[in-house]
Amino acid sequence: MMMKAWITLLVCSGLIGTASAWAAPLMIAAEDDWAPYCERNRQTGQPQGLAPDIVKAIFAAKDMEVTFRTLPFSRCMHEAKNGKVLACFSATITEENRDQYYWHPTPMFKEDLAIFALASEPKRGLTLADLEGKTVGITLGYTYPTNFMDNPKITRFQAKSDSQILDMLARGRVDYILMNGMPGYLKIQQKNLAGQVVKVGKLSTDGFWLAFSRHHPNGEIMAKQFEDGLQQIKHNGTYDALVRDFEVKLGLQSGDLRPH
Repeated sequence: MMMKAWITLLVCSGLIGTASAWAAPLMIAAEDDWAPYCERNRQTGQPQGLAPDIVKAIFAAKDMEVTFRTLPFSRCMHEAKNGKVLACFSATITEENRDQYYWHPTPMFKEDLAIFALASEPKRGLTLADLEGKTVGITLGYTYPTNFMDNPKITRFQAKSDSQILDMLARGRVDYILMNGMPGYLKIQQKNLAGQVVKVGKLSTDGFWLAFSRHHPNGEIMAKQFEDGLQQIKHNGTYDALVRDFEVKLGLQSGDLRPH
């Protein structure tokens, strides 16, 4: 009887401790320069876009409050990896990072990893094989498919931002650059390169997740809670409403960005 009482006390103490930890706002890092999915609001310093809206809705469905730190993506992932924050978004899963974080099964959304070139490029429908023997601009700290990063026949040049790799392409320093589709199109418009830089293919269609820290005491359990909350807002219509509002703001056709 004493042993059962002691076990019960330990279990209850653990539950109380966990509930107490969740009572405080959860600290999550967000990327600062990936419009329209997530970027820093210059007035508030907070993230804005579809991704933070989804994240807030998921945790609200679980009656949990979150606070955000808006950081460059590489630092965002680093702080989640080291347990300084609970998680970082929006991350893709690669062979390199698969075992470095806890992942919820269902991605928040999906997006193409597109190949862009100058409009003078005659080829279309390019894939990974077409990049062999070519120079390709990529953004430092971003995650790319392992078969692209490990291909010795592709010469990769890194820059600090999508804006910088666009400049490299416009100046003819690289043959191609890789950017996610919608963020890439927005960058092209912002830099007045519409019509000069075009999409000529894609490497993949990738899901995007919160990367939950393996060094945070609540990393594993919160990844499970997040998945549960994601399924909840998908079933109650909240997710579809968020995506519709996002598409309306961008002038997109309904369903363009829905996960398949």
